[in-house]
Amino acid sequence: MKVAIAYNLPANKKSADDLDVLVQVEAVKKSLIELGHSSIPIGISLDLQSFEKKINGVKPDLVFNLVESINGVEMYLHFIPVMLEKLNLPFTGASSEALFTTTNKVFTKRLLNTYEIRTPKWITSKNISDEVNIKTPCIIKPIYEDASVGLDDSSIVYDSSKLQNEFKERVKKYGECFVEEFVDGREFNISILDTEAGVKVLPIAEIRFEDYPDDKVKIVSYDAKWDENSFEYSHTVRHFDFKEKDKFLLANLEKETLKCWEKFNLCGYARVDFRVDKNNKIYVLEINANPGIAPNSGFYAAAVKYGWDYTQMINVILGSVTK
Repeated sequence: MKVAIAYNLPANKKSADDLDVLVQVEAVKKSLIELGHSSIPIGISLDLQSFEKKINGVKPDLVFNLVESINGVEMYLHFIPVMLEKLNLPFTGASSEALFTTTNKVFTKRLLNTYEIRTPKWITSKNISDEVNIKTPCIIKPIYEDASVGLDDSSIVYDSSKLQNEFKERVKKYGECFVEEFVDGREFNISILDTEAGVKVLPIAEIRFEDYPDDKVKIVSYDAKWDENSFEYSHTVRHFDFKEKDKFLLANLEKETLKCWEKFNLCGYARVDFRVDKNNKIYVLEINANPGIAPNSGFYAAAVKYGWDYTQMINVILGSVTK
């Protein structure tokens, strides 16, 4: 099978999160070779006519879609599935509709409310005011950024009187943002994907904040994901082991993950991020259609825990398209 690997050209060649897509391209390419397929990587920019011309020239049997942004703008990432759907070409991962609805975190949260899936209360620039109707501490997040871009200790606001100024500063730096009530509790990442036998929820991962000082906020910050020399990177640890008392909670987390998959018309592969408060109330933070699948990613860690190596995981992703 001839497979075109569509990926975004990194906008910032000094940024670890931008360069991660190149790691994914090489890993997927290697697995495709092991599976007996040929592959043609195609870098994407805003010159979409050029991409369409290349695709038509290659005439692939399938497109492996690794596009995470275009020219550094994540709100454009659904453009590629739109084009592939127009060309009637099969491709891995989510549809253009699912990517569009899940890339905008505020739109996702509105839909979560509609589907009666609990998510932390939030406000946007349209309803932020001196009389802020949101509890503190709260956290300011970019609406469109992924990979924990824009998240650090200073993202948390404890004094509502300082919220507006901090919000304005973050908007200047990261683009449109929103404010979300901070759920102080446990954090879970749950990976899910299509298989030939149906939808499969992979082993549930908990992100544990080990040896964090009492005064340090427990979030999966940018440093926790990308800065190998930081305290956060080495002390924010993924675990798949749980106590018997967590059995009911884990079952409910899986149930909510499947509900998100169904309601958001997901396909291919995805990851849902949760917070669970001290009363075991489950909150969906965000839904990641087409999450990163680099060898050091959380998605692949869950696949390994399930029993797959990287090439087996890629073969399952391919199989979900061609089944």
